Amino acid sequence: METQLIEPAQAKINLFLHVTGKRDDGYHTLDSLVCFATCGDVIRARPADDGTLTLAVTGPMAAHLEDASAKDNLVMRAATLLRERFGIAQGAELILEKNLPVASGIGGGSADAAATLRVLCKLWGIKARPADLAPLALDLGADVPVCLDGGTVLMQGIGEKLTPLAPLPGFSMVLVNPGKAVSTPAIFAARDGDFTDANLWPTDQGFADITTLADALRDCRNDLTLPAVTLLPEICDVLDALARADGCLLARMSGSGATCFGLYPDAQMAANAATAIATTNPDWWVKDCKIASPAA
Repeated sequence: METQLIEPAQAKINLFLHVTGKRDDGYHTLDSLVCFATCGDVIRARPADDGTLTLAVTGPMAAHLEDASAKDNLVMRAATLLRERFGIAQGAELILEKNLPVASGIGGGSADAAATLRVLCKLWGIKARPADLAPLALDLGADVPVCLDGGTVLMQGIGEKLTPLAPLPGFSMVLVNPGKAVSTPAIFAARDGDFTDANLWPTDQGFADITTLADALRDCRNDLTLPAVTLLPEICDVLDALARADGCLLARMSGSGATCFGLYPDAQMAANAATAIATTNPDWWVKDCKIASPAA
């Protein structure tokens, strides 16, 4: 049977996101506590002896990528860049199973690119650690480096400064997207006001349970929520639906939106909330999941 490797591309969740400054080159600097969910896209890869790189897109969200050029997809860009950097002649047949909404603030494209780098390193026999791939990953996008290794991470700068943190206590989540994409550059352009101080999150703190974590997170925020809501008011409806669900400890937007998350102490509460929200809002994308365990 022909070799096929499978790599998960887990959804990235920004538990908080502070905009701490703006560089001379126009890039904003951030502080963000990042974790990953048990749901996401999937990358499959098998060797192509003729040296070509091909990409097929499947899954429930595949239709949203139909009008995009394959060579512009982050999966293809990651594969092409990796092959060039390491001088690989062999090709690969790639399949992206697209389960996450597009341009939704939970790192779908970035996680896909990181998963592509991981799976192709295995397929092509490239001996590289996440730290070795980090500069290449940053060339693909600011969120790609943090998606390479997973776990709980304090992400700073433009995404290049990563501080691994102790695992967070287990908890369940509900992810909700109103079915509309928002432009990250447009949201940063719409942002107004002062910057948030850097290094507000103590990197040595631990949490006994999800309740104490949620309490600590209330002292933080997502600085992109207001400009995102200005451009897409439906985000307010999503946050309200999550906050009203029984058992919700915290409701917040992830990344630059429009996906929001609710934190719940157990899987049953999250499942009940997801069912209620999806029933009331059939046009929304709703998914209950858990925080992903650290990689072995």
